[in-house]
Amino acid sequence: MLLNFSIFLLSLAILGAMFLPFLRGRPRWRAMITPLASIIGSGFLILGPILEVQFGAWAPVAMAVLCLAGWLFGAAVRTNIAAEETPDTALVARIEQVAQLALAFAYVISVAYYLNLFGAFAVSLTPWDGDLTARIVTTVMLGVVAVAGFSGGFHALENMEYATVALKLAIIGGLLLGLAVFFGGKAVDHALIFDPSRMGPWDALRLIFGLIVTVQGFETARYLGKSYDAPTRIDAMRWAQMLATAIYMIYITLLAFLFTPDAHNLNETAIIDMMRVVAPILPGMLVAAALAAQFSAAVADTGGAGGLISEFTRGKIAPKHAYPVLIATGVALTWSTDIFVIISYASRAFAAYYTLQAVLAALQSKGLKSGAFWALAVVGLAMTLLGIPAEGS
Repeated sequence: MLLNFSIFLLSLAILGAMFLPFLRGRPRWRAMITPLASIIGSGFLILGPILEVQFGAWAPVAMAVLCLAGWLFGAAVRTNIAAEETPDTALVARIEQVAQLALAFAYVISVAYYLNLFGAFAVSLTPWDGDLTARIVTTVMLGVVAVAGFSGGFHALENMEYATVALKLAIIGGLLLGLAVFFGGKAVDHALIFDPSRMGPWDALRLIFGLIVTVQGFETARYLGKSYDAPTRIDAMRWAQMLATAIYMIYITLLAFLFTPDAHNLNETAIIDMMRVVAPILPGMLVAAALAAQFSAAVADTGGAGGLISEFTRGKIAPKHAYPVLIATGVALTWSTDIFVIISYASRAFAAYYTLQAVLAALQSKGLKSGAFWALAVVGLAMTLLGIPAEGS
């Protein structure tokens, strides 16, 4: 009872602090919110159980590799932000156009990813929990997003972003407190679990490739140019990635040694069953965080995809005319495959975009730095071609 109260109190304190004027009014903090919201959005809910089941005690190492990959690709994007004032060559301009199209495609898949998680969490604590009802909810929400976009209702929905990020960070703070207390009790009782990885090195690397979408989102800082200058966006991305990395590493390190990996029960809402053991208050809080985070992320990515397609076609296709096609793709993915395959598809799509960003950074750099970005582009290409999905129940 005391732990439940402490978790709730800490979450409430973090939520209140997020709305303090001196913090909310800072331009760098406001700029940081968009990439931070994307990085620790859906990935936080599903990544823990995947890494715990597939990697066992090696889960923190896998998380560190994912965060390092995100940081390196972020460095490429930051280099490209810094080079925005430099006149583009014809080659750079063409690659940038292709990169934007790749990002639009990645957003299309990520919308299906976000709203499939929304559907799964929406029914997870109800008597109707199951794949069919989750997919029905997902399809309905895809329709809501399509209607909102076509009718011009995105602006009001996008204003929810700060509130959803505040709620998400508050609940994550409570979750980490619960895990820390539970971890401490297990450690005192010498009951921590040290399981080996279920995968060989090659398959483990390919699975990490297929999970890059869970740490993506930092690239959104590049497209805030209408609101913030380049130095602010670069700093915002850097700090968002550092904070997200700290949160992820603490979370995975605590989680990895608390439960016996159970591949038969690995699904998109596995974190709910895990947290029931930690503290009874956590499942409901996590569902609330999931619903808010997934819907706002889906709205943001649908809007982003529509805008990028309109820009790529030089206005020939208006964003609102792209939305129904984007949502139809999401419906097709929802009913033809499972969340783990969608995650893998989304990871490959984002890896393709990051490959192009690394190529752009290489073309706009010199010497060893250019060589490093070319090497990073090769890694991105490998992620695009070789990433595999986790095996769910």
